[in-house]
Amino acid sequence: MNTIRRTVRLPVSLDDAEIEEFGRELDTIQNEIKASLGERDRHYILRLIKLQRSMALVARLVIFASIAFLPRWGHAAAGWGAFFAVLGLGTIGLGLAKILENMEIGHNVMHGQWDWMHDPQINSTTWEWDNVCPSDQWKHSHNVVHHTWTNVLGKDRDVGYEILRVTGEQPWHPAYLFQPVYNFVLAMLFEWGVALHDLDIHGIRLRRAMLPEDRRVLLGIAKKAWRQVMKDYVLWPLLAGPFFFWVLGANAVANWMRNVWSYAIIFCGHFPEGVHVFTEEQVRGETRARWYLRQLLGSCNIEGGKLFHVLSGNLSHQIEHHLFPDMPSHRYAEASQRVRALCARYGLPYNSGSLARQFGTTTAKIFRFSLPSARGAVRSVVR
Repeated sequence: MNTIRRTVRLPVSLDDAEIEEFGRELDTIQNEIKASLGERDRHYILRLIKLQRSMALVARLVIFASIAFLPRWGHAAAGWGAFFAVLGLGTIGLGLAKILENMEIGHNVMHGQWDWMHDPQINSTTWEWDNVCPSDQWKHSHNVVHHTWTNVLGKDRDVGYEILRVTGEQPWHPAYLFQPVYNFVLAMLFEWGVALHDLDIHGIRLRRAMLPEDRRVLLGIAKKAWRQVMKDYVLWPLLAGPFFFWVLGANAVANWMRNVWSYAIIFCGHFPEGVHVFTEEQVRGETRARWYLRQLLGSCNIEGGKLFHVLSGNLSHQIEHHLFPDMPSHRYAEASQRVRALCARYGLPYNSGSLARQFGTTTAKIFRFSLPSARGAVRSVVR
């Protein structure tokens, strides 16, 4: 007679053997898709990078062209309406180019998704993105810490980014009463929050002193931020001469667009209702199959069309991204059909919803957990 073993209680009905079989089936999905990578995939990323760089150049030229429509020139087409229409068109184009660069290109290249091409220009070891966060620091805080310790309390700094209470399992503090306010500020300045993410702020608070490693991280942020600020807020505006502040403003709005969009996509991938968090004890000695299960239970997908997925960096397929972080992102849609079917067969939850649903429940949690008595609608910690 076979004995059914459940060594750890999970919010699923699978026993140990079924969990391991689930993991083997996910390995098969990953191996089959990776084995099929080839010229079609290479063409996708090369064409996307070319498109993104062309968009950024054209958008900047349109921003400069808007100056010709200022009322001061007095020609027939000049006027504030025409000026703001052209300036707005260029600003939106630049914002979209920045979103593409950060989400579908930079984030995914730095995950090593395109290292298989052996192209030194499109490689996780050489790519530096258009963001105030240095790529080497981002790869540590995101690729190493977050993707290893996904949703483990006390280990994964992405659980509330060390400033937000997003689950009832986090101890309440009076400072959380104001988290709706600083959550809003974080959304507006998201790239700066990401830049500070690799800094061990909690450790500095406990020690009341910075270590040499903390100073090295701060110096790296300062150098990268200086280059970004000079590029967007000094050098490009200087090319416009007396119209410096119009170009500076357009660049600021483009960066703001990228910040808000990135914030929305990333928060909707991890904090909506139904997501689970874990304790260190529960992941001790974790097998690869159980790691897969934790990624599934700790991630959420966002439903939308093809353009939406590209602009989100395919992080709308957050579940597949966490299961297969080094798989080229444009193949996540294909993987998601198989993963979803697999979850249905094993009776596992697959958290997927519209942007409105995921963003709405995320925002509601941020407000709810700002209060001391708030608990999750379902118990978040897997026991």
